[in-house]
Amino acid sequence: MATSKPVISTSFSYETLEETLDVKPQGTQLEIGIPKEIAFQENRIALTPDAVGVLVSNGHSVVVEHNAGEGSHYKDKDYSEVGAKILYSRADVFKAPVLVKSAPVVEEDLPLLQLNQTIISPIHYSALKSEIIQKMMERKITALSFENLKDDSGTYPIVRSMSEIAGGALMLIAGQYLSSFNKGKGVLLGSISGIPPTKVVVVGAGIVGEVATRNALALGASVKVFDNNVYRLKQLQNNLGQRVWTSVLEPKILAKQLKTCEVAIGALSNEYGRAPVVVTEQMVAAMRPGSIIIDVAIDRGGCFETSELTSHENPTFLKHDVIHYCVPNIPSGFARTASQAISNVLMPLLIQISDEGGIDEIVWHNLNMREGIYLFKGALTDFYISQKFDLKFTDLSLLIASRR
Repeated sequence: MATSKPVISTSFSYETLEETLDVKPQGTQLEIGIPKEIAFQENRIALTPDAVGVLVSNGHSVVVEHNAGEGSHYKDKDYSEVGAKILYSRADVFKAPVLVKSAPVVEEDLPLLQLNQTIISPIHYSALKSEIIQKMMERKITALSFENLKDDSGTYPIVRSMSEIAGGALMLIAGQYLSSFNKGKGVLLGSISGIPPTKVVVVGAGIVGEVATRNALALGASVKVFDNNVYRLKQLQNNLGQRVWTSVLEPKILAKQLKTCEVAIGALSNEYGRAPVVVTEQMVAAMRPGSIIIDVAIDRGGCFETSELTSHENPTFLKHDVIHYCVPNIPSGFARTASQAISNVLMPLLIQISDEGGIDEIVWHNLNMREGIYLFKGALTDFYISQKFDLKFTDLSLLIASRR
């Protein structure tokens, strides 16, 4: 039996469909809150009046707690003149969907947190508490750590800026406390013709150590740099553009150099956890009377065994006749400069978040942004924190993909 050929109907026609693309949503208007920081030794503010003015001109609303900029010498008037609203109630400021802070969330902030809020602030792993993380998870918070934000070059801009400020301040602090008026050795930091130069020992070849070394060399001091990473020592020399005395951390060599130095700087720290203690009390006891130790790593416990936490009000103490300067958060002592550095990163970031359609959209398109997120809609996305407090870890990339 012969099969009949299929009949093609001419009653309809085929049309080529347009290709559908992933179109970014239109920009959203952000409501941003800036609370006054109550954390210990925190004088900075996350957004300066100039940055707030740019945000307001872009259609965003900004509320600032009364006297939030006082530590950085910014007045309420400076913020109100550029369009920000000044609130006297801390609870009202925390009602903003987006909070921008220059200090980590503290226990006093927990009752004020709102559901599905976005918080942009630093995170101090060494001082982090499980109760704070769990409460933020309960409130479905999206939390972004601005120190862990990467730029297009793959570096951490805020960490570098804060490290540069700390490194730049070290020689100023050392010179101040070496003077006779502060019961120092009465030595001028630097080099004078016919007089041997001041000896400076820097422990740690990171950004802080590099900037401190650069400034000490510019003053004419003799600088010796130690680190437990040979690559960082090579990188430091390349960045300085000159040969500098360097050594790996060998106790005998380190002890010998500390005996004859006037300034010892501790800038060695781990990414997570406590800083390694590499200078023993015996080494400190052998140092010259009137010399000074500046332990920048005191934020993470310090790398000198004799280090004890001090404050900007009482910054030093004497032990084994050696001056110890162990103030945490040194950039906070130069709050206005530090605030401007933080603001220079956060203001463009907030505009970018708005242009992308909100935090949910920008984490999809911006891979560098993901580096800073440790909580996303209440899900813990930082593996180190999950291990430290035995909390459930969720991979951020998988979480974002599942929500598309």
